[in-house]
This record gives sequence, C-alpha cells and structure tokens, in this order.
Amino acid sequence: MRNADLERSYREHGYWLGRPLFSSFSETCERLGEREVLVDGDLRLSFTGFRSRVDALSRALLGLGVKRGTVVSVQLPNWWEAAALAWALFRLGGVLNPILPIHRSRELEFMLAESASEVLVVPGLFRGFDHRALAARLRQSISSLRHVIVVRDEPQMGQLSLHDVVAGPLSSSVPAEPRGDDLALLMYTSGTTAEPKGVLHTHDTLHYELRSLGRVHGLDDRDTVLMPSPLTHVSGLIHAVLLPFVLGTRAVLMDAWDPGRALELIERESVTYMVGAPVFLSDLTFHPDLPKHPMRTLRLFSCGGAGVSPDLILESRRRLGCVAKRVYGSTEFPTLTTTGTDDPPERGAATEGRAIWAAEVAIADDEGKPMPPGHEGEILARGPECFIGYRNPDLDGEAFAPGGWFRTGDLGVLDADGYLTVTGRKKDIIIRKGEKISAAEVEALIARHPAVLAGAVVALPDPATGERACACVELRAGTSLSLAELGGFLLDLGLARQKLPESLQIVSSLPRTASGKVQKGRLREMISTKRGRESFP
Repeated sequence: MRNADLERSYREHGYWLGRPLFSSFSETCERLGEREVLVDGDLRLSFTGFRSRVDALSRALLGLGVKRGTVVSVQLPNWWEAAALAWALFRLGGVLNPILPIHRSRELEFMLAESASEVLVVPGLFRGFDHRALAARLRQSISSLRHVIVVRDEPQMGQLSLHDVVAGPLSSSVPAEPRGDDLALLMYTSGTTAEPKGVLHTHDTLHYELRSLGRVHGLDDRDTVLMPSPLTHVSGLIHAVLLPFVLGTRAVLMDAWDPGRALELIERESVTYMVGAPVFLSDLTFHPDLPKHPMRTLRLFSCGGAGVSPDLILESRRRLGCVAKRVYGSTEFPTLTTTGTDDPPERGAATEGRAIWAAEVAIADDEGKPMPPGHEGEILARGPECFIGYRNPDLDGEAFAPGGWFRTGDLGVLDADGYLTVTGRKKDIIIRKGEKISAAEVEALIARHPAVLAGAVVALPDPATGERACACVELRAGTSLSLAELGGFLLDLGLARQKLPESLQIVSSLPRTASGKVQKGRLREMISTKRGRESFP
C-alpha cells in the first residue's frame, strides 16, 4: 500500500532514483560491451550481443501493440529469451508477468484473467508437456489475451513463433521512456489464500533491491552466478536477469537442476556465487563427485526458504570452502535480511541476519504492538524495495499495518543486536524448494474426493526440500484412499504437480477447536511419530 511520507523519504535519500531500469541496462551494456554476460547451454552472449536481441524484441513487441502498462506473461524455462523479453518490456514500459513453467490450467487461468494479460509467451513441448495446447484453450476463455507466442518450437494455428515475430517487419516507433514509479513487475505468489496474489513492483523498488545486493554481497562485474532457480521466480529474476545489467555480473543458466552438472559448471565457468533454496545447497554439499571439482572460485552461497538448517550451513562452509549463509525475503520484499562479510560465521548459520541498508524490521504481537528483543511475534518489514501493493487492492488492507509496514505473516525473534531468527509462520503455507504452496488451495480440492469426509494439509520438515506437504484425511465409511489415487484425482482437477502432497496420513478424526477449526499444530504432533512416507514417481 503506497505511503506518501515513505515515498518522499525514499526519494530524498536517493534510495529511489526516479529512473527506469533500462537506463542502467543501457549504461552497463555500453560500459562492458563485448564482455560475456549470459551463458545458455552452448550459447554465449556478450552485453552488446544481448542488447541487439533486446532491441529487436522491443521493436517486435511494439509492433504487436505492447506499450506502457501492457501486461505480458512469460512462462519460459531458464532460456536467454526469458531474460531478453524482460528487458524488452522494461524498455517499452510494459509490465512483466513471469509465470513458473510448472503452473498449469488452474493457476494460469486465474493469473491471466486477473492481470488482464495481453500476450502470453510459452515454450512448445517442454519436459513432456505441450504448453501450446494449454495456451490455445486458455485463449478461448481469457478475453484480454490477444497473442500467444511460442519459443523454440512450432506454434499452433492462431499462435505466433517468436522467431517469425522478430524476423518480420519491426516497428520504427520510439516508445516514451517509462518513469521510475511506473509498474515494471507483476509476479504471483501463493500465500494464505487459495488463490495466488499478484505482487506489484515498480522500476524504483527493483532498482533499489539490485543496488542493495551489491552492497551486502559485495557483487560487481567480477562475479558470475549459476542460476538453477527459475528465471520466473523472484530469486532467479533478480540475480540472473536484472543484476547482470545493473551491476555487470555474469549469469550461467540451468533449465533443469542436476547437481553433478552444476559442479562441472561452477568449475568450468568460474562461478563465484549462488542463491537458492536449501535443496540446491544440500545437493552440492553432499554430492559424491564434489572431491573431483575443487571449488576454487565459489565464494558465496546465499540460502533462503523454509527450514534452513544451521548444520547444513556450517557443513557447506566446510565442504565447499565458501561463505554459506541464510537470507530472508519474499516476492513482496525480495531481500530483507542477511549477514554481511564481517559477521561471525555462527550468525550466518543460526540467524537470518540483519536488515539490509535502508530496510527496517520489527516484531509485533497480535494487536500490532511492538515486541521487545527476545520475544516472538509477527515479522513486519518496511523499506524502499517493498512492493507497492497487490493487483487486487482488496488484499492490501490486511497486508499492511499503519506506517507502511508489510505484515509478512511469518513469526520471528529479533535479538538485542538486530539479528532476526524466523521461528514459524502465521500463514498457512508449505514452502517446498523455496516455492510457496497454499494449504487452503490443496485442501479445497481434496475435499472434492468422494472418499474424503474431511481433510487438512500440513507442512512437515524435510532435510532436502525444506518442507513437504502431508495430507491428513478422514475417510467416509467403507472407503479407502492411497497417495497415488489422491494425486491422480488432484491432477485431474488441474492442480500443478509440484503442489501434490508428498505423504498421506489416514486419521480417525482431525483434532479441532471448540469452533470446529482444525488444530494443525496438534495434527503435526500426532503424525510426527508415524510418517509413513509414500512418494510420487
């Protein structure tokens, strides 16, 4: 929710520059020219080469009617086209709407409709799924959607090929330069509600975030990031799409996670840092081939998400020989806290660190009153990189406290030195491999199964993924249900595969309060000693 006093302060202190992102893009490309900026498989692009591709895409999108304020949805793997489309949109003043490639009809239909997206960019056949066919169906029901563009594959009838769009007549018009307070990014995130929430960022909020990362991580044009996280996720977008063209860093893309391959790339490409969920750090740290790949250049792994174990951080430091540390942020507030290079190692392992640069953190009780150091409460955040509100403004009232404080929905403790430790969540979500899964969304679909009398989904700790989803159900008399049967049912209802529960517990009755609400804390305790785990193939 926009706060005039805060915005005035951010401008006066120079946190908000009032400049479009593309101004920094142009300056960085001019400065570094033929230096390599992006590695996508066998393709290597210099700043100059990437700039020429962005220029062509900008003119092509302009010819399709994309202008200031136009929402363009991009659902691509970690390919150079995803990065170039983002910068082409920023140049035109369009609004980038990145969508994870794993999302399917249920999520896409909601996102495209609420965002009023006019263009959808998809791969063709990717990992066995035909995105073109889904896009064709969605176009029939989404009135705003004018164009579907297919990348690296042949389009279906009525769709466009990105190759042909760029090869065709290009617009010679010169778009008006966007302003710093113009919308640049609309990114959906799952939270406590069943439907995704559209997070709005401006050129100013993103520009500040990028500059703050340079300060806290010491990043500059000598650094190379290896990025397995999706470019359509906030961490992938920030570190592999935006940072290279503001700070001059270099990005090596992976469109499928393979820890053995990652070790090879770190060594071959002289990777200096990574940012990602605990599963990436764990896979590298304990990979049997690690001794064959001395990590001579890797200096930093910034680890975020649920359940970051202090033991994992410390063991990773020992085995990888780099600074591994925890970081805390979200789509709404990309990087709120972390430790710096001068902090003791144990701080980076046991806490989320301190607020970065001009960001502020506070702890409040249920009534919004500030809590003293050492006391648990809800984490409130405020700063120049905080989003300006949701696409649905009805959600803003609950999301913001007086004074422009963002209610994160997470529980935490601040110590006397300002170090934050996240202790839990008020939000009913599962964070698996850094991705948020709404328990309410999955529960609503489970309830539709004919064998289910009542059900609840809870998060269980998992050393590899941070958390995993466990479905706990009461069955109707005379019925049975397996995890595989439940998974197939949910997939048929359009649920994305990554949201499927990874374990199933049949219970005689769900623990409830006097008002009938499921007591998830007690439910987790009940199943903690009986975790019979079944996994999907």
